[in-house]
Parts: sequence; structure tokens; C-alpha cells
Amino acid sequence: MPATTGTGVRVLSNYIGGAWVRSSSTERLAVTNPATGEVLAHVPLSTKAELDEAANAARAAFGTWRKRSVIERTRWLYDIRHAFTERLDDIARSITLEMGKTYPDAQAEVARTIENIEGACGVPTMMQGKILEGVATGVDTETIRQAVGVIGCIVPFNFPAMVPFWFLPYAIACGNTFVLKPSEQVPMTQALMWEIMHDVGGLPAGVLNLVNGSVEVVNGILDNPEIDAVSFVGSAKTAKYVYQRGAANGKRVQALGGAKNHMIVMPDALMAKTADNIIGSGFGAAGQRCMAGSVIVTVGDAKAALFAELIPKTEKLIVGNGIEQGVNVGPVVSCAARDRIVGMIEKGIADGATAIVDGRGAGSDPATAFVGPTILDNVTPDMECAQEEIFGPVLSVIQAGSLEQAIEIVNGCRYGNGTSIFTESGAAVRAYRENVQVGMIGVNVGVAAPVGFFPFTGWKDSFFGDLHAQAGDAIDFYTRKKTVTTRWFSGGPVGKFFTEQGDTH
Repeated sequence: MPATTGTGVRVLSNYIGGAWVRSSSTERLAVTNPATGEVLAHVPLSTKAELDEAANAARAAFGTWRKRSVIERTRWLYDIRHAFTERLDDIARSITLEMGKTYPDAQAEVARTIENIEGACGVPTMMQGKILEGVATGVDTETIRQAVGVIGCIVPFNFPAMVPFWFLPYAIACGNTFVLKPSEQVPMTQALMWEIMHDVGGLPAGVLNLVNGSVEVVNGILDNPEIDAVSFVGSAKTAKYVYQRGAANGKRVQALGGAKNHMIVMPDALMAKTADNIIGSGFGAAGQRCMAGSVIVTVGDAKAALFAELIPKTEKLIVGNGIEQGVNVGPVVSCAARDRIVGMIEKGIADGATAIVDGRGAGSDPATAFVGPTILDNVTPDMECAQEEIFGPVLSVIQAGSLEQAIEIVNGCRYGNGTSIFTESGAAVRAYRENVQVGMIGVNVGVAAPVGFFPFTGWKDSFFGDLHAQAGDAIDFYTRKKTVTTRWFSGGPVGKFFTEQGDTH
């Protein structure tokens, strides 16, 4: 599969029509280890023509694949699940090297990937239709589900293993074919997973395709008439663009956008456990999760008790290369991301926030991308650090006088992805879950991401579309309903259907 540069660094290939194909593009980006600055590979910025080739291969394979039995399609998922389980550590190592998250966190990501494959193994049940016998005398009506066609998928850098598998297993098991564009920042993990699936075999050539690239490939997916539906995860701005351009071209689109997730801490919360959950949520994966808690809203007199636990525990976190044992917080994905995050911290301080834990000096080597855990206190809801996604290990703390005020703060944000409330009061939880305008809620759970057999349901600017990722929503998105009304004149007495006039006997 791989070619190499003159320095021996691997050049990634595309996967089109069942084979690895070297891109014709001479424009490439370096894939670097953010913990060391080492160049791991080069990724080509493929052309629209190469995307079109992949879409054509997927279209050609669709007619064959959709006619395979749903049992056969699903059995392929069992094979992939086994192969990924066998290679879990290899995949996790790839994630850590190119993205930076700690190795245990990467292992957990692969486990969630496998969980989604397991959820999609229920497609033979989830894809079932409905039938009503006797809607009129001798007349039956049924609704069946059929595959949509060719699916284009555009994914971000922060979960290079898991996020593609929010979509791929459901799409394939439902009888669709698939074209993936990896993030150009972290394409190596998906290349590895495609190598594993290629070795497993069992698919007609063209069912799975992978095209590396950037904006040209994204627009190619949105414009190509052979692609029927698009699944996307990325920033809110890009999600809105993908939704509008894809829908304008007649495609189904589900576009998952950014987030600004609030964690509400009530005075009766168990503070030691609450602090542990906040640390895991805000600083895990260096804050580079769309479900990371990034705003703490302390209610009433909760702040002092929370800070007594949170601040010393945060200060003890070890920042370093995620592949090394004992490291709690790895680098962010790139030096550009590091500089942007530091700029957001500095803007928050300039706006009046106080850095009670300051991670700006975590890395001394300018070739590495370290930002340490940071807590900004005295933040107000109108500050940029409270409203906009930082996507780094930064917590902004806002004080609220009551739960009602806390709910107003959450609902005043344009995002609505995830939120958590920490309390032992059932009444507080009921009021919160009823009134907050957010799609996923955790109760004493720092990362409220649902398991793979529930939909991933963001609201407001965190999602554009109608049907979400995972579970039953995935089945609805990757299938079209067809309703059939049937009668047999030779079968005995039949009634007239509601659109017909006169006696049909």
C-alpha cells in the first residue's frame, strides 16, 4: 500500500474500488506527532476527480451489495468486530501517535468503536418494516425499508477510530456503499482500519472507499450526484455549510457541529466525585471532545467546596506524551491548535477572568503542542471563553445564584450538545432535564455521550438535520421507506380501496 518520500516517510494512499491507489496529487501535508513534532507520514490532498472515481466505484457496487441478504451483510460486521478487537492496541497506538490523546484514552475510543459495530449488528431487527393485514377486504398494506445508496462521510480529527464508526457499520449493514474522507490531520488511523477491513475481505469491490484530502474533496462529496447522503462531524460553522450545500444538491444530510457543554454543580453535590468527573470531562483528550465539559456553573455556595477538591487535583495532573505511562493529559492535535487555545485563554483573562490554574507554560519545545489544564474563574456568560468552543483543556467557571439562573445560562448559549448536573436532588434533576435546551444530559456523569445503541442527539447549533447518529436514527437515515398496498383478485372477495369508486366485487 504505502509509497515513501525521498526521506523514507510514508505517503498515504486512497482506497478506491477495493484497491489501494496512489493519489495523482503532488500537494501533500505532513502528519506529525503533536507530542514530539516528528513527521509520521504525508497525506495527499486528492483531487475532485479522485473523489468522483470513488463515488463511481461505490455506485457500481451498490446494486450488488444491496441485494446481498441482510444476514450476510451483518455477518461481515461480526468479522470486523473480531478483527478490530484483535488489533485494538495497534489502533489505539496509532490514535495516540497522530492525535495525541493518552494511550488508555485511545484504547477506550477503540472500545467505543467496537461498541458501535455491536449495535449495528442488530440491523436485521432494526431494519424491519411494518404490515397491516386487512386495511380493506382482502387488501394489505406494508412498509419496507431499502438502502439509500451511496453515503459520503466527512469526519474530524478528535476521534479518528470512533466517529467514522458512528456511521459506517449502520450504512453498510443497511445495504449502502460508503466513501470516507478522513481528517487530513489524523488520516493514519483510518488507513490502518481500512487495511484491516481489506484483509478481512467479504465485500464487493467499491463498497468501501477512502479518499484523503481537504476542501476540494469535501465539496466533491457535497456536489457529486452519485452520492445520495452525507454524514458529517466537525465545527458548527462547517456543519452548517455542509448541511446547506448538501441539501441544496438534493442529498440527505446529518451534520454534527460544535459544542459548549455546561456542567452544573449544586451545593448538595458529592464534591470529591464531582471533581473527578469534571477533570475527566474537561481535561480528557486535552479537552478535544465535542462532549467535553468546558463550562462549570456553580450554584449558590457550591464553589468553595468544589474548588477545595478540583484545584489541587487539577494541579497534580501530569502533562506529557500520551504514549508514556502515567501521563494524564497529552498534547492538543497541532501547534496551530495550541496557539489558538492559548490565545483564547489570554482573551478570557483580558476580559476579566482569573486563571486560578494556568496551563500556558506546559510545553517548552515550540515543535510540540502542549497546553496544560487551565481553570478560568470569574467568567461571565457574555465572555467569549463562555460562549465559543475552545476545544482544549480549559474550564470556565461561572457563578449562578439558583438552578433557574443556571438553566438560563445554559439556554443562552447557541450550542446544545451535552450538559451535566451534579446533585443528589431528584427535584433538581427533574427541573433541569425538563427545561434545559440540550440534546444529551448527564446526571452525575461528566461525559454524557450515550452508548452506541442510543442516538447521539445534539440540539441548536450543535446539529443540522433531522436524524442523528447511532442506533434507530442511523437506520432511519440510511434507509428509505417504501409502502406497498396489495390485493389479489383471484383470491376471493376483495373490497374497494379508498380511492376507488363503485363496486369491486
